[in-house]
Formats: sequence, C-alpha cells, structure tokens
Amino acid sequence: MPLFFHSYITGPNGEGRTPIKSLAKNESDFTVAYGINDAGQVAGGSWTGEGGSNHAFITGPNGVGTIDLDLFGGNHSRAIGINNTAQVAVEAEMADYSTRAFITGPNGVGMTDLGTLGGASSFVSGINDSGQVVGHSETAAGSRHAFITGPDGQDMIDLGTLGGSFSSAADINEAEQVVGSSETAAGSEHAFITGPHGTGMMDLNALVHLPEGVILTTATGINNVGQVIAIGTVPEPSSYALMLAGLALVGIVIRCREVV
Repeated sequence: MPLFFHSYITGPNGEGRTPIKSLAKNESDFTVAYGINDAGQVAGGSWTGEGGSNHAFITGPNGVGTIDLDLFGGNHSRAIGINNTAQVAVEAEMADYSTRAFITGPNGVGMTDLGTLGGASSFVSGINDSGQVVGHSETAAGSRHAFITGPDGQDMIDLGTLGGSFSSAADINEAEQVVGSSETAAGSEHAFITGPHGTGMMDLNALVHLPEGVILTTATGINNVGQVIAIGTVPEPSSYALMLAGLALVGIVIRCREVV
C-alpha cells in the first residue's frame, strides 16, 4: 500500500490542528510542509493529481489557501523555506533532470535562478529575512559544496569544506551564521558553523568539550542567538543535552546511534 503524507498547521502554542489543502482536485491529497513564517504562511510541496507531478506551494496567513508556485520544465518542485516577507526558497527538477535552486520575490511572486557553483545542480535548505539562501551545489569538479547567497538570492558563494571534498549547509540565522556538515581532511563527516556573513567555517567538535567517543556529524539548525542543534554518534545508546562554550552555541542535541 502506498504511503501518503498530509500537512497540518496548528494554532498558537501548538494548539488545534488545521489541514493544509492540496493542489489536487481532492484537497485532502498528499502535501508535505517544510517551512513556516511568523504570519503562519506555510511552504512545501503538494501532489497536483496530474501525471504524478508535485509542485511547490505556499499558503496565505495561518495556512489558509494554497498557491501553486508552478514548475520549471520538469515534473517536480518543492518549497523548502519561507521568510517573513514570504520570499520562498525553492528547488525544482529541470527538463534535463538536474535540480536547481530558486528564490521568489515577496509573497511568492516571481522566480530567480540561484545558479550553481559550476556543476549541474543546486539544492536549498534555508533562507533568512534578508533573502539569503543556503544549501549545497555541485561544483565544476563534481564535488558538493555548501553555499550562501547575498540578499535576495544574489551572488552564490562557495563556503568551502573542513578540508575534505564535500560540505552541505542546513540553516542560516539573521547574523548570517551558517551550520551544516562537511567532510574533514581525515575523511570523516563533522558538523560545522561559520562566523557572521558565512565566513570562517569551523568544526563544531573543536568548540566544545564533548563526552568521550561523541562526534557531532551534522548541525541541522541555528537560531538568532547562535543556539545550534546537531546530530552526533555515541559509542553506546544514550542521549545528551550539551552546553557549548564560545559563539553562544547552546543546547546541542545528539541523536544516538550505536557505533560498531
């Protein structure tokens, strides 16, 4: 039996539940929500009911109404993030089956291709209120690097790596600090954080005293006071809430995985 998803929005403080309407004729069909702004506008992807296509969408305030952000020559697109002016970070399959990152103007109007770092595809993961987008892109050499753009999605910048061949950005705050994951020179995957404006990629493991055997492999979110959530491996099933010193990094949460 196929597995279908449906998205909901709650009221303040997580109370109540209202379904997000699908773009298909049957409004209860498949939807996946990825982001929400302070007005309650939701961004995500929805099945259209037409040939199996999925389209990026946003809603109006408080999740009311569903607006199709259309496609770009391929069959699939999805809206990954939305800021407080309703600029939307979108990734879409193109006619040549590559994936490209886009940003809309305010209220989801218009669409600008963010380009790539020299390769065929780029992918988005976050957007701040200045319209700066983060994600990762294929490079001309065929590797995958994290990127940040300037305001309104202008001028994609390669964030580099922690010494390895790949990196990927997961989130950005209003100070333009970026978090994500990168391969190190030793070939392992470590969580990273940058300084303001996306400068100076640093290994999160080097910024905090961790219990023996714990390795932070990816940072998944950062707020506007520099608190970071991250995922790590531990030698035995266990879970930790860690306080980080420096850069106001607080509250690392580690998902446990037994290391063999």
